[in-house]
Amino acid sequence: MGLIRRIVSLGKLAQPQPSLDPAREIRPDLSSGSLVLRHVDAGSCNGCEIELSACFSPIYDLESFGVSLTASPRHADGLVVTGVVTRNMQKPLMDAYIATPGPKAVVALGDCAINCNGLREGYGVTGAVADHLDVDLEIPGCPPEPAEIVAALRRVSKR
Repeated sequence: MGLIRRIVSLGKLAQPQPSLDPAREIRPDLSSGSLVLRHVDAGSCNGCEIELSACFSPIYDLESFGVSLTASPRHADGLVVTGVVTRNMQKPLMDAYIATPGPKAVVALGDCAINCNGLREGYGVTGAVADHLDVDLEIPGCPPEPAEIVAALRRVSKR
């Protein structure tokens, strides 16, 4: 019982989520040589995810160029978003964006993320990534090949 009383008296100890303040937002300088991204699947067919995961295989080895993925948006330099933004994923996408510390980058990966690829009129689709966030890098393709993804992210990270 003592432990329960202590937990109740201390309350929540986690840091509060940072607020989205557009006045503080500065466009990111991605030329630091490393780039840590949080992947958000906003409503894709998983084609782009397969190609993105292939980028981290021994064949393409994207991590050797300073680009890596993280599970937490709080540890990321930006987001890589795949798929059209659906109604169910609009809020989680915005939550991940808000939780990512600034300056941050947004990468739209694949034709669906860039222009909805013919799915714009779907009842569950709220638009492309650029309809919700400022996109810094677009990597076209349905799905883009791993070599194209690696080349685009290497140009951004200057490594």
